[in-house]
Formats: sequence, C-alpha cells, structure tokens
Amino acid sequence: MEPADIVLRHSERVTHVEHIPAREAVIEPWPDWVDPEVRSMYEAEGIPHLWGHQAEALHHIRSGLHTVVSTGTASGKSLAFQAPALTALAEGRSGSGLQGNRLPSVLYLAPTKALAADQLRRLAAAPAFTRPATVDGDNSREERAWARDHANYLLTNPDTLHHTILPGHARWSRVLGGVSHVVIDECHHYRGVFGAHVAHVLRRLRRICQHYGADPVFVLSSATVADPDVFAARLTGLDVVAVRDDASPHAAQTIALWEPPLLPGQDESQTPVRRAANTEAGELLTDLVIGKVRTLAFVRSRRGAETVAATAQRSLSEVDPELAARVATYRGGYLPEERRELERRLRDGDLLGLASTNALELGIDIAGLDAIISVGFPGTRAALRQQFGRAGRAGRDSIGILVARDEPLDTYLVHHPEALLGAPVESSVFDPDNPYVLGPHLAAAAHELPLTEADFELFGPRTAEGIKALEAAGLLRKRPAGWFWTKRERASNLADIRSSGGSPVQIVDAGTGRLIGTVDAGSADAAVHDGAVYVHQGEVHVVNEYDVEDGVAIVHREDPEYSTMARSVTEITITETERTTKWGEAAMSFGSVDVVRQVISYTKRSTTGGGMLGEELLDLPERTLPTKAVWWTLSEEAVAESLKTADIPGAAHAAEHAAIGLLPLLATCDRWDIGGVSTALHSDTGTLTVFVYDGYPGGAGFAERGYEVAQRWLTITRDAIMACECPTGCPSCVYSPKCGNGNEPLNKAGAVTLLNALLADSY
Repeated sequence: MEPADIVLRHSERVTHVEHIPAREAVIEPWPDWVDPEVRSMYEAEGIPHLWGHQAEALHHIRSGLHTVVSTGTASGKSLAFQAPALTALAEGRSGSGLQGNRLPSVLYLAPTKALAADQLRRLAAAPAFTRPATVDGDNSREERAWARDHANYLLTNPDTLHHTILPGHARWSRVLGGVSHVVIDECHHYRGVFGAHVAHVLRRLRRICQHYGADPVFVLSSATVADPDVFAARLTGLDVVAVRDDASPHAAQTIALWEPPLLPGQDESQTPVRRAANTEAGELLTDLVIGKVRTLAFVRSRRGAETVAATAQRSLSEVDPELAARVATYRGGYLPEERRELERRLRDGDLLGLASTNALELGIDIAGLDAIISVGFPGTRAALRQQFGRAGRAGRDSIGILVARDEPLDTYLVHHPEALLGAPVESSVFDPDNPYVLGPHLAAAAHELPLTEADFELFGPRTAEGIKALEAAGLLRKRPAGWFWTKRERASNLADIRSSGGSPVQIVDAGTGRLIGTVDAGSADAAVHDGAVYVHQGEVHVVNEYDVEDGVAIVHREDPEYSTMARSVTEITITETERTTKWGEAAMSFGSVDVVRQVISYTKRSTTGGGMLGEELLDLPERTLPTKAVWWTLSEEAVAESLKTADIPGAAHAAEHAAIGLLPLLATCDRWDIGGVSTALHSDTGTLTVFVYDGYPGGAGFAERGYEVAQRWLTITRDAIMACECPTGCPSCVYSPKCGNGNEPLNKAGAVTLLNALLADSY
C-alpha cells in the first residue's frame, strides 16, 4: 500500500490534503573553469552534469559576486559552494589563485558541530590538494594546531569563530589571510538575538580578513529563507545576489494535515481537550511501519520522541515482534558511530521507523525515506518544509503529515492550509543594531584590532554611540591609532552569542555534583525555582535549592506525579514610542519598554488526572527587562461601545494569548521568545492596552515584525479564535502554557469583539 493511502484512510482526522506534482530537471553542462580533479570527484559520485541553479550559482561565485543559494532540500546546494571553493584551492598550486600573497583557503561556517562534521565526511573524496579540518570545542590541542598550520578547508561554527579564531587571529593568519570563500551553510538558523550576534561576528571576520589582505567571496545557502538576498545582505553587510529557481528533479509529494479528535466523555462545563499529538503520531507510525513505509517522526522533546517510538513498538509487538525491533528513537548525545548506524539502518531499509527530536534536522543525511510525521508545527513554515524535504530523496513519491498539537497555532494551520502551504516562508527577523548585541562586539573588535572611524560604516549607525558607552564604562580608551580594549581578559567573553543576556544558571546534580545543563538567566526564575520539576534531555529532576546570587540550581532525580508551573506578576512601562499607526479609535505602536517581572509562586498539577494539587509561595527578586514591544490601544469610547465592563480584562488577556501564539506564523520566532501584558487601563496610555514584547534585552526584531504586519497578524488571530470549536476557550485558542496568571481571566467571545473593534478601521 502506498504511504498516502495508509494515512488518508483516516479521513475523519485529516483536515486537508495537497498533492505536489513531480518536477523535471533542467540540466546544464559543467563550466570549463572547474578544475578537472574536482569535476572527476563529482562524476565519480554520479553527477555528470549540473542542475540549472547550480550552474547559475557557479557563474555568480566565479564572477566574484557574494551569492545566496536558496533552493529546496536535496537540490545540491553543497556542490554550488564546494566546486568553486575547491577549484580556488587547486588554482593556488599554480599561483594563479593567491589571496593576499597567501595560498587560498576556505572557511565553512555551520550552525552546529554536527553539520560541520557531516560536511567533513563529504570532503573525504575531495582531491588530494584539499586538506580539510574541523575546528570546534571537541578538538584536541594537537588537532587544532594541525588545522592552524596545515588545513586549507576549515570547517567551524560561529561560536568558535567568535571565541577562538578571531580573538587569536594572529595565530590563524595563514588561514584568514588566504580566505577565498566564506561559506555560511543553513543560514536561516541565524535569526533573533543569535542572528544579530552572528551578523557582527561576520563583520569582525571581514575586518580581520581585510587586515591580512584577503577579500573573500561569501556564499550562503538555505532551503528555506524569505527574501534571501535581503536577508543575506543584512547578515553579512554586503550586496548579495540570490539564486532561487530550483532546477533539480523532485518526485511527487502528498501533504496531509491531521487534527487529533476531542477526547470523549467531556461535558460542557469542562475545557475541551484533544487526544495527545504524541499518541496519535505513535499510532500513525505503527500503521506506516506495518505497511513497510520508511518513516521519520519529528517530535519536539526527547521524552515526546520516546513516547512516540514506545507507542509504536508496543502496538507492533502485538502484530509482529520483528517489526517492533525495526523502530527506534534518536536522542541527543549519541556518538557519531551510533548516528551513522541509524543512518545505515534507515538507508538499507532495516529500520522502518525512527522518532527523533528536531536535533536530527541537521547533522545526519538520510536518503530513502518515504514518509515524514511532524508532531506539532515546528515553529516556522521554513522548518516544516525542511522536515518534509527529508522524504522522497531517492526519487520515490512521499508523504508529509503535520499532526496538530492542542494549541492555537497548530489548530489555525490545519484549518487554514493556505496560511501554511500557499504562503512563502517567514521573514528571518534579527536586529544588528540592538545595543546589547552591538556593544560587546565593538569591544571584541577593538581587542582584535584598534577601532577607528573607518569601522563605523561596517558596524552600523549606532557604532559611535556604542563606542562612547564603552569608553564611559572604562572598557575602551582612545589613542591616536584608535580605540583600544583596556582589560586583560578577552573581550569576546562579554558576548554569549546564543544567550538571551546575563550569565546562565548552572543546574547541578545533588548526588554527584555533575553539571547536567544550564538555563538562561531570563528563564531561570520560572524554570528552576525551589521545588520546580525540571526536565533535561528526557530525565525528570526536582529542584532542591535555587541560589539566585550564585546562579546555581541543585536538583535530584525524581519522577513525581505532578508538573509545576510558575506564576508571576508583570508590569510594563513605555520608555519611548518610536512609531504609531492610527486605525480610527484604535492605534498600533512600536517602541522601547521596561518589563518588570517577579515570579511569586508555583502551582502543582497532577500528570495523571490533570487536577490542581496546590500552590506554593516563592520569595524571588523583581527582574527588569529593557526591550522592544508592539502594543495596541482602543479608546475609552470604543471600549464602552463594544465591550461590557466585566468583559474587558478577560477579553484583552485572551486576545494577548492568541496573538502571542500566532505571531510565529509571520516571524521566525517561537511563542517562548516573546511575552505579553494586557490591561484595561494602562498608566502610560490612559486606555485599554495590549503589549507583546521581545523576551531579550534590547529586543530581537519579533515585536517590530508584528508592528509591520499588524493588520494581517490580528486578523489571523481573530479568525483563529472564532474558528475554534470550544464554547469558552481552550488550549487550541486562548489558553497559554506559559501564562503567569494561570490563564485567568479569559473571555473568548470578548477577545473576538475586541479584535473586531481594533480592526474595524484598519482596512
């Protein structure tokens, strides 16, 4: 039976089916300038010619144009950057390809160590003049020394570039002074605060390369990035040409949207709850494995992946015990040989079903899959397309299934397929001018080489302001040659490029003293307070003690029959209104705010029956977050006309929750990246106000994106609430899993009325 037939027989759960026809290839010959040994390498891999987009990319790169290749998964993007880079290395042997009087080199940047390691394996067949090496936190001192002295194809990540290579650039001058090509693979991962940090790491890289006489061509790749030339230009600070028209062949694919049914036996007084998405996915995986369909299920958490695999194994053992052994779980922490074994078993058809966290999206190359199950919307259309693109790579027809979780965004998408399948991928949002990001990188740049006014254009319009602030803090000092770093420690330590600000809190096992993980400072009060149930890589811990001053949480292993949820109070103050758009009696604004939040207690909820078991008070300090926000207001007259007084707080609160849940549809964020505050009468505006703010110091660009697409965003929010089947509100529309007030008060009908009033004069 075909994969689509197995899935589509569950018609009562499938809300939409879309068939994507097969696509024929457009073939182009190899250009004459590609080195013969490089071409032979690809021909040996069964690549006698190029797809049209590969030929276009090679032409741009050879012409010295900075290029972003934005074509689909499995469309040969690696060849587009490898062939010109390897040819440059070949030309260096004859002296024709020298960079700054040095032999040419290639710098490859990946968002994860696993992806860099995968690229290294692919280079195993490269011509003998290629000397590749990975440089990351797993290297021994000897391996790193060899890479510095001998490698000409360096594979690393932004973290290592920021903390090791750029601060120690003199030791890496052989490589940095000869760079002909900088490859930025899977560039869509650089968004939000992480993207802003990486943008400045790349500007520092450009500055150091120029110092040593190199002028590399930047080549970026991504299967899923909106406006790739605009995004790549913002990331690198360079003019970039985009290659978008995918000319590779592709087999036909079926997309199915799947909504679990409501659980039976619920009366009208209860909040309606749907069957768990993990349970549905496990049973769906069972059916596909019985049909001998090679299937990969993407699940958000390690525990969820184990649940999906266990559900399938349990069901299969009753049908055919041999089939149960052909289902496995992919978990974090696997050794490379274990990952390769899973890959081999999937490729050979021995392993028919694999449940994995999203960690498998990068770092493992799987061919021969027939079906993908995405358990819950992965946060962006881009990520979903990456996941679905894993199937059908061997030229066979495939199917991708999105199983909705019981929350607003998933519910909206399975009932509005045009918003998921007919829309372009989200804009990758980040703000390089965030002062909390810019400042540390200016300090790092000054430590690498003295800053001068000639660097102002490179680092952006707030550079002079940032330098002045660093001078006032005593971190930079002006000398005739420029601004110098004044401290003995490395300036790169000021910026943790993957952090939301503040030193991370360490989580330590009480029994062994082992560090089991960290949690960022902004989330720690809610995640690891005294008594919190904390899940790390699928293992459940309970917090014994949370030391706020030292930033340490002591935990022990336990599997309590309850979960915990922190409760907090939040106040927000507008510090600067930067933009406002009037909609009649309503207004949309964007600007700077201070968010003051305090975790005051936590509740315990049974993991079996779901009931509330009690509430414990906490004594934690107030936290102030200076950030960016979008907010909307409605005049007192419009509120009085459209809403009853008793409905106002609940209506605003419900609208806030739904809006937060749906902003990820338009910006590359997760609902956990943003927060919200709603009030019937705010002291700064004098009227009903709903705020949605970035959960990062200085902002991350998500709230600004919300302001730019406000009408569409709030229209989608209203429509999603209206379309939900529940009578008074549920997790599929206005309930939030992160609400600090325990989802009280909420008024579903009032939220629709409020949003109608807001949007009335926006069209």
